[in-house]
Amino acid sequence: MTFPNPRYAATEGLLAYGGDLSPSRLLTAYRKGIFPWYNEDDPILWWSPDPRLILYPKDFKVRKSFRRVLRNGNFTVTFDHAFEEVIRLCGTVPREGQKGTWLIEDMQEAYKELHNMGFAHSVEVYSEEVLVGGLYGIAMGKIFFGESMFSLKSNASKVAFKALSDVLGLRGYDFIDCQVVSEHLVHLGASVVSRDSFLDGLGKGLEKPSDLGSWQDFKWEYGNAKE
Repeated sequence: MTFPNPRYAATEGLLAYGGDLSPSRLLTAYRKGIFPWYNEDDPILWWSPDPRLILYPKDFKVRKSFRRVLRNGNFTVTFDHAFEEVIRLCGTVPREGQKGTWLIEDMQEAYKELHNMGFAHSVEVYSEEVLVGGLYGIAMGKIFFGESMFSLKSNASKVAFKALSDVLGLRGYDFIDCQVVSEHLVHLGASVVSRDSFLDGLGKGLEKPSDLGSWQDFKWEYGNAKE
C-alpha cells in the first residue's frame, strides 16, 4: 500500500482506507503526516486533515488555576513505566459526549509493538502512587505525534501534557502533533496551522536525530523536566 500525497487530500482529511497496522506501515504513515482513525466495524481509515493542530512546547499556557494544581496537586510523573496500562485506559475511560472508543484492541496491539521497538511512549501521572492520568504517542526525529490521553482525576491528563511539553522543550523538539482541532488544546496553547505548513515543519523535524528507545529515565517534577 502506497499512501497518496496528503497535500491533495480533501480538507476533512480522509486519504485512504484498508491495509494493515504493521509497524512499517504505521511509521510510514506518521512520517507522511497521516494517522489511522476508525471504528471497530470500519476498514482502517487513514487521515491527514486540513487544518492541523500542533503545540510548540514553549507555548504551553499555564494559567493561574493550573499553576496552583502543579504546586499543590501532589502528582508524580513518569515516562514509559506503564505503557500497556496507559493505552488500555485511553481506550476504556469514558469521555464526555463520546460513545464507545476508536482505540480498539487491534490498534492497542499495534502501538504496543511500536513501544517495544522504541517509537511509542507513554506519560504516566500518579497521585498517592495510583495511576490517575496519562497519554501516549509516537516520537520520530524531533516531532511527537500525540495519540490519546485519559484522566481519572481532575487535571491529571493536563499534568501529563505539561510534563511532556517540558521534557520535549528541553530536548529540542519542534512540536507536538495534536492532529485535529480541539478547543481544549487551543486553550492550552496549541496552534491551528494549515496542512501544508504542518507537512513542511514535519519534514524538517524528521531530519533531526530521534530519541529511539526507552524514556524511563526522563523525569518531571515541580514544573521542571530532567534526565
